[in-house]
Amino acid sequence: MLVFLRHKITFLATPKTGTTAVEMALKPRAEIVFSKNRKHITALRYTNKIAPFLEDTFGVRPASVAVMREPVDQIRSWYKYRSQKRLDGTKVSTKGISFDQFVREVVSNEPPERAQIGRQFNFLTDGKTQIMADHIFAYEAQETFLMFMSEHLQHPVEIAQKNVSPVIETHLGDDTMALLREARAEDFLLYESVLAANGHLVSPDD
Repeated sequence: MLVFLRHKITFLATPKTGTTAVEMALKPRAEIVFSKNRKHITALRYTNKIAPFLEDTFGVRPASVAVMREPVDQIRSWYKYRSQKRLDGTKVSTKGISFDQFVREVVSNEPPERAQIGRQFNFLTDGKTQIMADHIFAYEAQETFLMFMSEHLQHPVEIAQKNVSPVIETHLGDDTMALLREARAEDFLLYESVLAANGHLVSPDD
């Protein structure tokens, strides 16, 4: 998470949405940086804990900005990331299982450690009905996101790819896809709302 006090915006790092690349590009311009285990602070926690602290301490309550990725693609990114050689033999490694199996494990009642990846819906909302991030950009609408950040930071923002996952087969069967869409219907609906807003969904309260 990056806090830009002077420009009154905070970038929330939704997992597997290119956050490392954004962090590398914008970190020098941020007044406050949350990294490592504190990097992925949710929109709910930011709104309830961090934002009030910033307002009380600095007299500024920065608007929260986050990116959301197409749900299947985001899960695919997790699968590829955890297939890396450096994770071989660990409980989080996905080597040796298909993407189809991984997705079924993700939506199971008791997912193994390798399939415990959280949900974008829970990261960006209160876990029920209220969207907590002030601005949500579609991962696929990079130009819109970069233009917004450039305008608010008053500086051209360019992002280079970081943490590129290995190229591997990620076929998903129709039955598994149907199971995923049912289990994570809220994620798909939220993402569709972001796309319907031309890739930039603004919270009604913003």
